Amino acid sequence: MAINCGIVGLPNVGKSTLFNALTATAAAQAANFPFCTIEPNVGRVAVPDQRLKEISIVAKSASIIPAQLEFVDIAGLVKGASKGEGLGNQFLANIRETDAILHVLRCFENDDITHVDGSVDPIRDAETIETELMLADLQSLEKQIENAARKAKSGDKELKAQLEIMQKVKGVLDEGQPARTVQIDKDEAKYFKMLQLLSAKPVLFVCNVNEDEAAAGNSWTEKVQEMAKAQNAEVVIISAEIESEIAQMETAEEKQEFLESLGLDESGLDKIIRSSYKLLKLQTYFTAGPKEARAWTVHIGASAPEAAGVIHSDFQKGFIRAETIACKDYIACKGEAGAKEAGKMRSEGKDYIVQDGDVILFRFNV
Repeated sequence: MAINCGIVGLPNVGKSTLFNALTATAAAQAANFPFCTIEPNVGRVAVPDQRLKEISIVAKSASIIPAQLEFVDIAGLVKGASKGEGLGNQFLANIRETDAILHVLRCFENDDITHVDGSVDPIRDAETIETELMLADLQSLEKQIENAARKAKSGDKELKAQLEIMQKVKGVLDEGQPARTVQIDKDEAKYFKMLQLLSAKPVLFVCNVNEDEAAAGNSWTEKVQEMAKAQNAEVVIISAEIESEIAQMETAEEKQEFLESLGLDESGLDKIIRSSYKLLKLQTYFTAGPKEARAWTVHIGASAPEAAGVIHSDFQKGFIRAETIACKDYIACKGEAGAKEAGKMRSEGKDYIVQDGDVILFRFNV
């Protein structure tokens, strides 16, 4: 299950510095974890999870394969992007392909780094990008509404339902609110998703601060947190400078000592990954054996057959049952045999909803 997060922001906010640090970290992980740079501006990083290491020890696995998140460094945006200004068309097209937006905001002063608008103001910057996304959505909706209104005259109920959603969303955008704020019920959800609106994507605000402000933030990050709270969004405070330094360190001990010296208990990368999982409503389940211990990503609420399908479509088609052990029981009972003996292994059917941390062996028949 490939999860794709687009890193966006105005020019000179630290966006590319952060991306380079993330991908350098991933390159350093390559000795133990699979990593690939798909394009110069796309990279994947391993999702840190101590449980996977503990499971691999119990299973005596020859290799460890963590879950991954994909990050895309999207071209910097300027005002007028919705009209094609700068790299506007490329910027908007790239965002359309992502599952979530990581919006990097400049929350630091540096006379050597010019701000595109002449001064530091993360709230203004956030509004600039949000406005361009909404304007692009309005342009798209106006065309879709025109086409749908013409076709809906036939009396087709499906088309009428789609048209109603379009008009509902347009009303919210006209009021200056992003599409993700629209109240959508279960019956409307599929039509809403079909619109592929940019401002409907979940957003994580990433405040980039100076190194000495990474632990406590500053007055700008406080304003961003107030803004995010009003939007029911998450905020992560990081220092791209710190992430760049961490990326160059060779050992986990060295990285931890460096973080502790700055009053931090984890890296910005770990914060971003954890918050991205929460943002996208994701969770992890595991498979384990002598060959490999592996983490798999599924959406919260996924059924056992859906989780099996993440491994291979044949697993979902021929699903019989899922032999399931909670992670803590798998570790405490020293593996599958011990968990089974202790009555901690469960045989779950098609209706089972996978829980975070489940260790699963799927039985299937093709």
